[in-house]
Amino acid sequence: MLSGIPLFPEQASNLAPEVDNLYFFVTAVTAFFALIVIIGVLVFTIKYRDGTGNRVGAPITGSIPLELGWSIIPFFISMGIFGWATLVFFHLVRAPDQTLEIYSTGKRWMWRFQHIDGKSEINQLHVPLGRPVKVIFTSEDVLHSLYIPSFRVKADAIPGPYSSIWFTPTRVGEYHLFCAEYCGTRHSGMIGSVVVMEPNDYQAWLSGGGTSMSMAARGEELFQQLGCVGCHLNDGSGRGPSLVGKYGAQETLATGATVVIDDTYIRESILTPQMKLVAGYGPVMPTFQGVVNEQSLMSLIEFIKSLPASGERPAAAQASAATGTTAPPAQGGPR
Repeated sequence: MLSGIPLFPEQASNLAPEVDNLYFFVTAVTAFFALIVIIGVLVFTIKYRDGTGNRVGAPITGSIPLELGWSIIPFFISMGIFGWATLVFFHLVRAPDQTLEIYSTGKRWMWRFQHIDGKSEINQLHVPLGRPVKVIFTSEDVLHSLYIPSFRVKADAIPGPYSSIWFTPTRVGEYHLFCAEYCGTRHSGMIGSVVVMEPNDYQAWLSGGGTSMSMAARGEELFQQLGCVGCHLNDGSGRGPSLVGKYGAQETLATGATVVIDDTYIRESILTPQMKLVAGYGPVMPTFQGVVNEQSLMSLIEFIKSLPASGERPAAAQASAATGTTAPPAQGGPR
């Protein structure tokens, strides 16, 4: 169970030791030089004190070795910290290729987590021990910030684009989760927990509570309901381009620029399709602003991710068959 908030939360992820080592090193360097300054001030104050106020100090000629020393040594120390911090930063923002992806939405005043297999939860996130986990999230209203102290990860949830954090849990237990950005009168109540479970226990929890439609299957269903299938054909002969097997690839826009087809680009193209038109296609796609919510957008994105590059059956259709749900075969993804 969750306990109080310690000054230094326990290290419960693979990233925590890296962050802590850098933090303690910077703190130690700062304390060391602060101590030198304090001791120097005290020594000189006592040694050169003048109760009469009549003494005149001797002329100062300076010392080139001393001036070089206090310039060069801090330079190398600061550059070392910069290089070290850069490596830690890259580790924090570059998730491994194979991760367990979980979607999340922040809104006043709660966090909603959506597992790809279909299970969702509020203000609580269940994850397996020892497996890299990537949380992809956004905000439905104002600026929030997803912060898990024991994992040493934090990122802002900004209305519109997607942010992400990743971690590999290293200890079974329950850990605090906070919104670390003031978001309104009940900001302090926007809290939750991350539950790290043994892999077998996590699979049992994930499959419990009855069957539910996966995100990809739900996205395929929405794709049909919204009429996207009429324009986005597999061979690209429709009024809109096909995104079959396109996720993660580069697309050329009408302006000549190129863009990577990622989560944020797909979201923008659904809500504001006229902003980044694909070369060779006209501005015929309507906006779905106000028609689909954030959960539906994430499901559509997950469906597009599941579309194979060949003529194979999409993973969403396979999931639908496995769970007993039915959805007509899709032809592509929204632009």
